Amino acid sequence: MSRVIVVGAGVIGLTCAVRLLEEGHRVDVVARDLPGETTSVVAAAIWYPYRAWPQERVLAWGARTYEVFSTLATADDPAGSGHGVALVAGTEVMTEATPDPWWAGAVESLTRSAAPEGYRDAWTFATPIIEMPLYLRWLAARVERLGGTLTRLNLSALPTGGDLVVNTSGLGARLLGADASVAPVAGQVLYVEQVGLDRWWLDGAGPTYVVPRSRDIVVGGTADEGEWSRTPSPETAEAILRRASRLVPDLLQARVLRHKVGLRPARPSVRLEREGRIIHCYGHGGAGVTLSWGCADEVAGLASAC
Repeated sequence: MSRVIVVGAGVIGLTCAVRLLEEGHRVDVVARDLPGETTSVVAAAIWYPYRAWPQERVLAWGARTYEVFSTLATADDPAGSGHGVALVAGTEVMTEATPDPWWAGAVESLTRSAAPEGYRDAWTFATPIIEMPLYLRWLAARVERLGGTLTRLNLSALPTGGDLVVNTSGLGARLLGADASVAPVAGQVLYVEQVGLDRWWLDGAGPTYVVPRSRDIVVGGTADEGEWSRTPSPETAEAILRRASRLVPDLLQARVLRHKVGLRPARPSVRLEREGRIIHCYGHGGAGVTLSWGCADEVAGLASAC
């Protein structure tokens, strides 16, 4: 058993902490931002490999994560743990004829469907949707039940204590990992009241997505490379809503509840490797949730390696 310090309390950090604890390690999570303050909590959090590379590793990590989320979504939950995970069917639309996506083998089924007016191609599949405020609280509680700790700590460098350090600091890896290749890709979303929508919609242009949750609907988005501002733009919000209303016209009558901007930690490829006593796991772009359990499994394996 090793003492492991996990740096970062977003979805990647907390998931890695859970898997390390399950393997018998002593785990302390330290982070500047607690789970409810991270980029992870802003995410629409639909399982979908987005802006993460390389494809072969992403496919393996994503398939494993899909499997875990599917089990959570379909398992009996007599204790009412409130993980906020559900399998939901939906449709992705394209303006041009498009071959099946490279990640199609990771989902249970993907079928061609009739394209709505204004589009030339579409496919439908069921995928996990994760309500991040609920899910992050569930993950943090799981860390604590397994004997781990979670502490707010503003670091200027990776900690020197512990047998191992797992660097899941996201954009913080620019400083903590001395990695200038990590850069923000800002994503603006708005949350509107639930109007009875029970399926998701996605159009890669924009990108545009409409993701229903139990009490609201997440409507996005943007992909502004190199943008550090977390201040929502009213003009951008209007443009997002106009695009999304092509897919779900009822959105135009829905009451807007709030606006948010999240900064995706993009990198030319996900960095998941061990360097001595440091395990790096960051650069997941827009697919942190999508890759979380697969990456955490690999981190746990690296932690156990001699």
